[in-house]
Amino acid sequence: MSDDFSSCLRDIPDFPSPGIIFKDISPLLANPQKFTEVIDAMAKIIEDQSIDFLLGIDSRGFIFASALAQKLKIGMVMARKPGKLPGEVVSQSYDLEYGSATLEIQKDAFEAGDRILVIDDVLATGGTARAASDLVEKMGAHTAGYLFFVELEFLNGRQVLNADSVNSLVKF
Repeated sequence: MSDDFSSCLRDIPDFPSPGIIFKDISPLLANPQKFTEVIDAMAKIIEDQSIDFLLGIDSRGFIFASALAQKLKIGMVMARKPGKLPGEVVSQSYDLEYGSATLEIQKDAFEAGDRILVIDDVLATGGTARAASDLVEKMGAHTAGYLFFVELEFLNGRQVLNADSVNSLVKF
């Protein structure tokens, strides 16, 4: 990507735990022109793909997925932390670089056979995106790929996912 969107990030050391350098997207969100450019760049990457729904991962993934869904005029589904979605849900637990977590999707969020693109702000170890994809597959749908704003290449998250279907705008 020719645009350097890394200037829209700031590093927060020791968050959420010691030794982690958190890539904060707040400066991007505070800049409507740059945020629009990021959404346009992400849309360009996926505009020709056959996708039924975008799956935004709790919580920053919602920001990118909802803006992309509106731009591309396709539906968006949320993968949330436990207890945040009403109705019947499907759950998946997973490990991440600083602990463990669980994601849930409403059981009726999409239909078997649908093609779902998983979206989040950052690809780190890949555990969260893999859990979201596992949920998609549990529900009989297909993971069409992954799209991230930032990829932390040194954490090798791409290896946990299908590398051919992983896209990101900024790489560290």
